[in-house]
Amino acid sequence: MIDKNFNELIEKSIKNFWDYVSLQNYEGKSLKYSEVASYIKYFHKIFKDLGIKREDKIALLGPNSVNWAIVYISVVTYGATIVPILKDFHLQDIEHILNHSDSKMFFCPSKTYKKIDEDDIKKLELIFSLDNFSLLSFKNKKSRKVYEKYSNFDKNLSPGSFSFNKKITNDQTAVLVYTSGTTGFSKGVMLDYNSLIANILYAQNNIELKPKHRVLSFLPLAHAYGCAFDFLFPFTVGVEITFLSMIPSPKILLKAFNDVKPQLINMVPLIIEKMYKKKIKPKLEKGILGVLTNIPLVKKGIYKKIVSQLENAFGGEFINLVIGGAPLDPQIEDFFKKIGLTFSVGYGMTECAPLIAYDQPETHKTASVGKVIDYLDLKIDSADPENQVGEILVRGENVMKGYYKNEKATKEVFTDDGWMKTGDLGILDSDGYLFIKGRRKNMILGPSGQNIYPEEIENKLNNMDFIEESIVFGEENYIYALVYPDYDKLDEIDDYSLDPQEYLTAKMEENRKKINKILPNYSHLKEIKLHPESFEKTPTKKIKRYLYKNY
Repeated sequence: MIDKNFNELIEKSIKNFWDYVSLQNYEGKSLKYSEVASYIKYFHKIFKDLGIKREDKIALLGPNSVNWAIVYISVVTYGATIVPILKDFHLQDIEHILNHSDSKMFFCPSKTYKKIDEDDIKKLELIFSLDNFSLLSFKNKKSRKVYEKYSNFDKNLSPGSFSFNKKITNDQTAVLVYTSGTTGFSKGVMLDYNSLIANILYAQNNIELKPKHRVLSFLPLAHAYGCAFDFLFPFTVGVEITFLSMIPSPKILLKAFNDVKPQLINMVPLIIEKMYKKKIKPKLEKGILGVLTNIPLVKKGIYKKIVSQLENAFGGEFINLVIGGAPLDPQIEDFFKKIGLTFSVGYGMTECAPLIAYDQPETHKTASVGKVIDYLDLKIDSADPENQVGEILVRGENVMKGYYKNEKATKEVFTDDGWMKTGDLGILDSDGYLFIKGRRKNMILGPSGQNIYPEEIENKLNNMDFIEESIVFGEENYIYALVYPDYDKLDEIDDYSLDPQEYLTAKMEENRKKINKILPNYSHLKEIKLHPESFEKTPTKKIKRYLYKNY
């Protein structure tokens, strides 16, 4: 166990940055660290009088917001277990999680409450509105009286008088995160305080952020990546965190970047990949810019201008751009490194809260996800980890305790000597850099037993003409791709006699022949099928492959 205490980190931050702005909604209300302290004390009193005990579950659902952050920090500093639920889950999945987690309290938007059938949720005692903290539902009169008793905040708090009464131990379960809402497939990941502390301390030592710096939180806070690096870590160093509650369309996101001007930006690959494919690549492939990039001295100036435009698009003041949550396209990564954009790549999973590997922009190796973090051990389950692909195994301070009420799944994911199987495949070079090859469950077995990694084929496909995104499947020696076309590019063709379906079908056949020339024979594509709409994705914008297996 780490010798630091979570509550001490939070308390120290609040006291040190008492009068600094801490949390604010984009174009909305803001709170100082001192005001956050008042909310924490307020909820601690309510929890205590309602009989909330160590590791009792309190569920939380809603968009990124000041109120979401207040509830989260109040619950975990009290010693109860927070159950963050992604707001995109279907109603039946939300009700399933509330039941499976044994949640006693639930904070949610009022509109969500109106849809819930409380009779189906057995242990739930109170429901609060996340909009304004009003009491929406209670099962006994005592709950109502407790709520009314603490209608006013303690306005006499000072840095000297503020402290947490409870001593939290690092082995307690702080967070219960559900990797899926679907009934029958839910896995509640139990993360202890040690896991949170490991991620916070690693970030403090490796990612540059200073008091009064700014962060724009637009990744889902209910996901481990957004929660750790857009919220918990920045909170501990006196940063001003702005929450973007609406769905971040490119237009909204660019405006928010310009207004907030963040020093740290955490994002998933899809965002920056789209910027490259829609804005940068077309200009470099056509017209005068495409010609000028063949002249070395001129090319350097063009690249410098592209970097400047990208930096301005991100607000113009960012120190580090961290890309994680899903694999970054190697060709796009190589381009951004070539032009001199400052960014770093990380790798993690919910079961590690989330970080497993990371490296600084200056030393990061292209196509790798960095080196294993200080608090973990990592190994490749193969006879030759540098050359032979194997499953990535980890153990250490920020590995989960297990899956809640699921001993079978917990036993399956851990080896007898305590290593956790990530389900990812990779190699580890002599310098300790980790290279991800794909997911174990996605791997296709070739006709003579060769390992085929569909993600590698997809990366190549996604950089070809008229392809927005793709999924590669294989069955009985038949490998095919499912493609969502780039309809924006199709719209640019000024030919009214064109049959879109016929044109795209012909283009996909050209792409199939082109990619097969650079693929080994055993991984050749037999067919490219068109999919009419964008693929459904997870909160970190990974495609939900299982939905399209039998398309």
